Amino acid sequence: MNVLILGGAGFLGSNAVRKCLEDSSTCVTVLDSLDTRFQSRLEWLGDVLERVRFVQGSICDESILASVVPDQDVIINCAAQTSHPLSIRDPFLDTEINCIGNLRVLEAVRKWNPTAVTIYVSSSTVIGRAVGDVIEESHWERPLDIYSANKGAAEKYYRIYNRVHGLKTVVIRFANLFGPYGKAASDFGFVNHFINLAFLGQDIAVYRPGAQTRNVLFVEDAAEVLLRVAQEPRLIADHFFAVHDEHFTVREIADEIVRVFRRGRVVEVDWPEVRKRIEVDHVIISSAKLRSILKWKPRFSFAEGLEKTKATMEVYMCR
Repeated sequence: MNVLILGGAGFLGSNAVRKCLEDSSTCVTVLDSLDTRFQSRLEWLGDVLERVRFVQGSICDESILASVVPDQDVIINCAAQTSHPLSIRDPFLDTEINCIGNLRVLEAVRKWNPTAVTIYVSSSTVIGRAVGDVIEESHWERPLDIYSANKGAAEKYYRIYNRVHGLKTVVIRFANLFGPYGKAASDFGFVNHFINLAFLGQDIAVYRPGAQTRNVLFVEDAAEVLLRVAQEPRLIADHFFAVHDEHFTVREIADEIVRVFRRGRVVEVDWPEVRKRIEVDHVIISSAKLRSILKWKPRFSFAEGLEKTKATMEVYMCR
């Protein structure tokens, strides 16, 4: 099987590359811009780089897409601008990547490889603030920031290209992924940010009182989902949440990270005004729809995922 991973030197992308390479018959091509603003790093592929075809470039570059899209069986699009605050500071950059970039990908697939299964990695934040106790795919979409709005728009591009052009597209919404090769900056997700602070023995600042609930999912479980989705035709033309059944408050997440890493300290601080305005508050998400078809369930609990993350960080951050 030939697999193209867009954004394959990023957090989820690099973990998906490793998951693909567990099957020795799979040939992996990675496209990544290595843009320092988005913290993609070639070193995240260090131990597997020689086993993949790596191409440096952007999903906004039609000529580069023309060189990597043909002959692929599966295309997994992890490429994105993923910072909520940056999307507000520079909405045009976010739109260029998260909207125009996805249209470039879809046009490339339509022109040069319309039989490929194309998986778009989206975000649970497209829904905005939750209404009701448990969130499912039928929940409304009222995003609170430009990133989430553009991710939601891109989801619709994939559905339109399936309906109009017959492309085999699937949208997967993840929430609060964590694990090895995660981005340390707070702009790119709070769980990996907390993990990095604990690893460095620094204070973990929780916006008081940290009572808002979140699902969390270990990145290796997310990578497995992507590979299994690619092999299930019944998922084509639809969108799905892929989350763990576990959910915790933000304070509980921070406390557990400190417990596992045995470093750092949790402190409470006031909310910055911009963060308060885009906060989604309490969120508990169900992935029952996906599980009913895929028969998938996560292999790692939050604590187990943290232990694996710690072990990996002790190797690659102490070199």
